[in-house]
Amino acid sequence: MKSIGHKALISQCLDLLPSEVYGCPLVNYGNDKLSAEALMKIFIAANLDNWHSYQHMELMLDANHALKKSLDLDTMSGSQISRRINDLPTEWAQDLFFKVVSILQDLTQNENGITKKIGQLSIVDSTHLKLPSELCKWAYVSKEWHVVKMHTRVRVVSEDSCFPDKILPSTGNVSDFESSDELIEDLGTTYLMDRGYPSKQNLKTWLDKNLLFVARITQSLKVHTLEEYSVDHPAIISDSKVLFSSSDKPVRLVVFKDDKDRLYRLMTSRWDLTSQEIMNLYRHRWKIETFFKWIKQHLSLVKIWSTKPQGVWNQMFLSLTAYCLALILQLKTGTNKTLWEFLLLIRVYMYASWDTFTGKLFRKKSKTSKGRQKVPIEKKKDPEFQGSVAKVKVQKRK
Repeated sequence: MKSIGHKALISQCLDLLPSEVYGCPLVNYGNDKLSAEALMKIFIAANLDNWHSYQHMELMLDANHALKKSLDLDTMSGSQISRRINDLPTEWAQDLFFKVVSILQDLTQNENGITKKIGQLSIVDSTHLKLPSELCKWAYVSKEWHVVKMHTRVRVVSEDSCFPDKILPSTGNVSDFESSDELIEDLGTTYLMDRGYPSKQNLKTWLDKNLLFVARITQSLKVHTLEEYSVDHPAIISDSKVLFSSSDKPVRLVVFKDDKDRLYRLMTSRWDLTSQEIMNLYRHRWKIETFFKWIKQHLSLVKIWSTKPQGVWNQMFLSLTAYCLALILQLKTGTNKTLWEFLLLIRVYMYASWDTFTGKLFRKKSKTSKGRQKVPIEKKKDPEFQGSVAKVKVQKRK
C-alpha cells in the first residue's frame, strides 16, 4: 500500500476514497464553502473516529488543522454540515459506496468464500433504525413504531469476513419480499435468506431466472412431493424434489430440526450439495445478523444525524462506506487483527502519522508468555479498610 509516512492516518484513510468527481466546482456550484466531497469525507471520518454530534464534528475539525486543510475547509459549523447532508443527492452517496465496494471486490476476488464447493455466497436480510416519532412523521408504521429499514446484501468473502455490496434504504412499511428485486440478481452467487423473502411469486421468478438460492419458507407454503431422497444427518427429517402451487419447475426441499427442536423448511435450487451441506449452509445466515450488530455498536449508524428522509438515506450509505474503507485498510496492511481490533487501533492513532500507526500495528511483543502456570489457589481474605474518611460497620456472617 502506497503511503506517505509522515502524513496523518485520517488523511491516508480519506485519500483512498475515489471521490474526486464530487470535488469538482461544477458539481458544487453554490456550495463553495463545503463541497460534496468534503461533506462525505467528514461523515466517513465521523464513523471511523466515533464522533457523536454535529458539535463534536465542528470541534474535531477545528482542532485538526491538517485534516481541515486536506478537506479544503476554512471555518465550518455543525449547522452548515447538518443542512448540507439533507441536501446531498443520495445518488452521490450511493455512487461513492459502489465505488468503494468495487475496490473491495478486486481485493477479494481470489477468496473462495466459505468453501470452494459452495462458491460465492450472498446473504440477504434487513435491519431497522428507530426514529423520533415527533420529528419523523414520514416514518410512521404504528403508534409506537417510527422506523426506516436498510435492506442489505452481504457478500461472504471467507469464514470470518464479509462486506455489504448493495443496500436498499426504505420506509419501515416496505416488506422484505418487496425489496427482493433490487437485491436478488443474477450475479453467479448463491442467495441465502430467511422467511421474509420467498413469496410464491418471488420463488417462481428465481426459478425462471435459474438463480441459485437457499431460502427458509413458511409452514403455509404447500408443496407436492415428486421424489424422496435419502438423508445424511440425524437432524434432517426429509430431502425431496417438490412442486409448489403456481410453479411447474421442480425445486428441492430440505427439512430439519435444530438442537432446540425448531423446524426449518429450506427451499433451494442447489442440487449439487448434500442435504447436510444445505443445512450447514443455512446456519451461516447468522453472519448478516452479526454484521448488523457490528455496525450498530461500532459505527454511528444508530445515532441518527438527520430527521429528513434524504439525510437518513445518506447516513446509511456513508456509514457502510466507512465500514468498507476500514476493511480495505485491513486487507491492504495484511494484519491478522480482527476488524474491530483494527478499527480500535485506527481510532487511537487517527491523528498520528501513518508510520506511527503501522509501527504499533506490527509491533512485536517484548515478552513471550509461558502460558498459564499451575499455582496454588490462595483462600480469599476479607479486604482491609484503610483511612478515616469512610464509616465502616463490619457485618458479621451468620
